Amino acid sequence: MAKRENDLGRDPVGKLLLRLALPSVTAQLVNALYNIVDRMYIGHMEGVGDLALTGLGVCFPVIMFVSAISALVGMGGGSRAVVRMGEGKEDQANAILGSSTALLIALSVIVTVFFLAVKEPMLLLFGATENTIGYASDYLTIYLLGSIFVELSLGLNFFITAQGFSTISMATVLIGAVTNIVLDPIFIFGFGMGVQGAALATIIAQAVSAVWVVRFLTGKRTRLRIQRRFLRMDFKVLAPVLALGVSPFIMQSTESLVNIAFNASLRAYGGDPAVGAMTICSSIMQVFFLLLQGIAQGAQPIVGFNYGSGQLSRVKKAFRLLLACALAFSCTACAALELLPGLFVALFNDKPELVSLAVWALRVYSAGLFMLGIQIACQQTFVALGQAKISLFLALLRKIILLIPLVLLLPLFLEDRVFAVFLAEPAADILAALTTGSMFLWHFPRILRRRADELAG
Repeated sequence: MAKRENDLGRDPVGKLLLRLALPSVTAQLVNALYNIVDRMYIGHMEGVGDLALTGLGVCFPVIMFVSAISALVGMGGGSRAVVRMGEGKEDQANAILGSSTALLIALSVIVTVFFLAVKEPMLLLFGATENTIGYASDYLTIYLLGSIFVELSLGLNFFITAQGFSTISMATVLIGAVTNIVLDPIFIFGFGMGVQGAALATIIAQAVSAVWVVRFLTGKRTRLRIQRRFLRMDFKVLAPVLALGVSPFIMQSTESLVNIAFNASLRAYGGDPAVGAMTICSSIMQVFFLLLQGIAQGAQPIVGFNYGSGQLSRVKKAFRLLLACALAFSCTACAALELLPGLFVALFNDKPELVSLAVWALRVYSAGLFMLGIQIACQQTFVALGQAKISLFLALLRKIILLIPLVLLLPLFLEDRVFAVFLAEPAADILAALTTGSMFLWHFPRILRRRADELAG
C-alpha cells in the first residue's frame, strides 16, 4: 500500500498545515479562475462587453448551485471518510466513496434536466433583462450540458484532499484551469463564439479534470479507491454523508439565493449597470472567499483524522493555527480591496461608467471581509469534527437568516437604495462572524471532552 504524502497523525502540525494548505490555497485560487476568467474575457468583448458580463452574472446562481452539490456530497463524504480512516475502518471509507460517486452522477443528470426545462423564466427571475437574456441563455445551456464533469471533478477531488494527497488535489484543479485559460480566447475571439465559447471552454476543462480525478481514485497510490462493489447509492451510507455535507452545501447554494436577491433588488434600484457592478464585486470576493476555503481545507484532514484517532491536542493546535492564518488573510484582503479597488475592477471591464460604479460598490461590499477568517475557521472546524447540526445552523445564519433579509429591508430605511443593498453584505459578515465565534468558544471544548470520555470508556 502506498504511503500518503503527509502523515496526518504524526507529522508536526505546523509543517503539516503548511504542506496541506499551500497546495489547497493554490488549488482554490486556480479554481476561482474557472469562474472569473470567462468574465474577464467576456467583459472586454468589443461593444457588448458590459451587457455580456451582466448576462453571465445572471447565470451565477445556477453555477453556484451546481458547485454546491459537489460540496454536499464530496465535502460531506470526504470528511466522514477521513474519520473512518483514522479509526482504521477502510472498507467503510471506501463504501462512502463509492456511494458518493454514484450519487454525484445521479444528481448531475437531475440538475441538468430540471434547469434546462425552466431556463428562460428562471433567468428573468434572477435579474436578466431583454438586453442580457440572450447572453445568459447561451452560456447556461452549454454549461448545464457538461455539469456532470463539474460534479465529478469538484466532488471527488475532496476524497483526494482528505487523504493528504494535497499536490494531486491541486493538480486536479490546475490541469483544468490551464485548459480553460488556453481555450477561452481561442473559442471566444478566435472562433467568434462569444459567451458560448466561454461556456464550452469551461466544460472541456472540467471534463479533463474529471478524467484525472477518476484515474487517480481507481489507481494504486490511493487508499480510498472507487470499487465496483461499492458503486451504488446505499442510503444508509449516504444519510450521514448528506447530513454533514448540508452545511457546505447551504454555504454555497445560498450564495445562489443571495445573488438572486442582490440582482433583483439592484435591477429595480439601479438597472443593468448596478447588476454589472455586482457581478464584478461578487467575482472579486469569490476569489478571496475561495482562498480562505483553501486554508480551511488544509486544516480539515488534520482535524478530522486526529479527532478520529483520539489525538485531541493535535486537533486544538491545528485549529489555533487555522484561525491565525485565516484571520491574517481576511484582514489583509480587506485592506487591499479598500485601498486598491480600482486595480481589481479594471480586470473585468474598462467602460468608465461601470468601472466608477464598481469601484465605489466594492469598497462598501467588502468592508466586512476582515471578519470572514473567524467565520470560515470556526465553521469548517465544526464540519471536520462531524458537527452537522451546528454547521447547518451557521451556514443558514450568514446567508438566509441575515443577508437576504438585510438586502430586502435596508433599502426601506436608507435613502440611497443601491448603497443599502451593497451595505447588506458587510453587515451580515460581521454579525455572522461574531455569532459563530461565540458559539465555537462554547461548543469546541465540550466536543473534545465528549470525545475524550468516549475514548476512555
